[in-house]
Parts: sequence; structure tokens; C-alpha cells
Amino acid sequence: MNPATPALHQAAALLLGYPGPDWPARHTLVRDCLTELATPAAAPLLRFCAAVDGTPVLDLASAYVRTFDRSRRRTLHLTYYTDGDTRRRGSTLAALKAHYRAHGWAPPENELPDHLPLLLEFAARCPDPGSALLRDHRAALELLRMALTDHGSPYADILRAVCDTLPGPSPADRAQALALARGGPPTETVGLAPFSANPSLKPSAVRGTGR
Repeated sequence: MNPATPALHQAAALLLGYPGPDWPARHTLVRDCLTELATPAAAPLLRFCAAVDGTPVLDLASAYVRTFDRSRRRTLHLTYYTDGDTRRRGSTLAALKAHYRAHGWAPPENELPDHLPLLLEFAARCPDPGSALLRDHRAALELLRMALTDHGSPYADILRAVCDTLPGPSPADRAQALALARGGPPTETVGLAPFSANPSLKPSAVRGTGR
């Protein structure tokens, strides 16, 4: 593992968090730390920092909601990409929470354990098991990266940075990423179907309660 990878995961976790009142200070802290880190792997994260620099917090918060909370293709809840709205997703979420606790980390109770910033925070604190979890969710990460790119969102650079920390090349296209996701298909009627139709969700269906 690149020695800078935990720091990159921590930076990505902070940048993917909801841009509340603390955002200006958070943005500055992450940008300065990435600049000091001085690794080429930080370039996509620094591009994101530059792209949103000076954006009013309320405007960025509104864009965040439109980007992540109103499209199944762009949700930050990673198990949705492989489990959909199935009972299987519940067991997957429970296993994730147990995995965190087994390594001495208790995520906040007001967010689902598959929320990408939480996985990245865990990977920063517990690099080996955390990186393994990110590898397990590579299909979801790649699908989210492609969806953000298609959407023209600066957040795509954050996903690019995260995917670049994983071994091997990224899928060449969406078909390959979907094939990777189907390696563990849901057994019920709702699974990967949302990604072919791209319907919108109410924000409450995918947002956490801690913002």
C-alpha cells in the first residue's frame, strides 16, 4: 500500500461529507494537508478543492443534495449498487457494522454503515481492513465514479482518487462495472434495475439523518 493512501482516504472522507457550516474550514484544512503531502495521487482531490473554492456554502450544499440524494445512480450508500432495496441489503449493512466494531471502531448511529465517507474514514483509521472493504465495494465505487462523470460533477475527481488507490485498472466502461457488480446479484426483484432506468428518489430515501 502506498504510505499516502490512508491520508488520501481521510481527505476524500472529509470532502465527501455534507458541506455544512464547517465547510470553509474543512476545505482549507484538507487542501493544505494535501498540498503538504506532495504526492501525485492527491491531484484529483486538489482539482476538486480548486473547482469548489469560493463556492458559497449554501450553493454547494444544494448541489450536494442534487448530486447524491436525488438519483439512485449517484447515491453514496454503496450496498445499494449491489443489493438494491432487498432484505439482503439489511444483512449486508449489519455485517458492515459488525466488521467496524470487530476492529474497534464505532461509526455514528445517525448514518448507515455503507455511507462512503464512513468507509473512507474506517480505511484511514484501519488501513488494511478498510482497504479490503473498499476493494469489496469496487463495483459500486466505479459505478458512482462513472455516474458523477456523466453528471459533470466535480465530485467525480474524489471518486477517481479513491478508485486510483485500489489495485488493478478500473473497468473500461459501465458494462464492465455492472458485470463486476453482478458478481453478487440480489435474489429479489429490486437490485440493479435502478441503474438501467435512472429514476429519481426522494431525498429521505438515501440521505442520512446527521446533517
